[in-house]
Amino acid sequence: MEVNILPEKHCNFDCIFCPIGKSQNKVDTQKSFDKVDRSLVELNSMIENTKAELIFINSKGEALVNDKIGDIIDLVKTKGIPVRLLSNGYLLGRDEYIKIANKCDEIVGEIKVITEEDFQKVQRPIEGYTLVEYISNMVSFNKQYKGKFIFEITIIKGYNDDETSIQKIKNIINEISPSTIIVARMEDERFNKKLGITDERFEEISKELLNS
Repeated sequence: MEVNILPEKHCNFDCIFCPIGKSQNKVDTQKSFDKVDRSLVELNSMIENTKAELIFINSKGEALVNDKIGDIIDLVKTKGIPVRLLSNGYLLGRDEYIKIANKCDEIVGEIKVITEEDFQKVQRPIEGYTLVEYISNMVSFNKQYKGKFIFEITIIKGYNDDETSIQKIKNIINEISPSTIIVARMEDERFNKKLGITDERFEEISKELLNS
């Protein structure tokens, strides 16, 4: 069962191709949201009614900024159900977020571009963020993580679909050493024309990365 724990987009990035839209709340520190207690009761009821086998926290932005995320994970775990958390991965280098992420059975981290210039230009992170630190945070997190680290790579035409980029991605995969690799591409029709790649090229890249 997928769960969104943010009422609107709150993220430390403001990617130009985000399907949720522009980030009005660019944050990387935790904040409180209204009606969380009521939502926990609803979540408890939904878990029991659906007989969910896994809870996937897949939110509008970076779920780690919800200051009740630890309570949400704890609730799910009391039911004996595993938790998968999607994070862009940048915050996995901070102690307070490492502690929360370590409660989860599965963590999904991701990467979309592989040059500093593109990272700043199209992912538009909080000022001071760097691509080197982004990758380093996921590397250091996974070295101490006991669960399953899933690394999702989105292939974007003109940004990371050439052979040089693919080799760089392979190097990043080797650094992070994830449990599982997911190779994805732009699915949103609004971005497909400019940023989508052909089925044939996607198949080539997928095979090369999955065999790395």
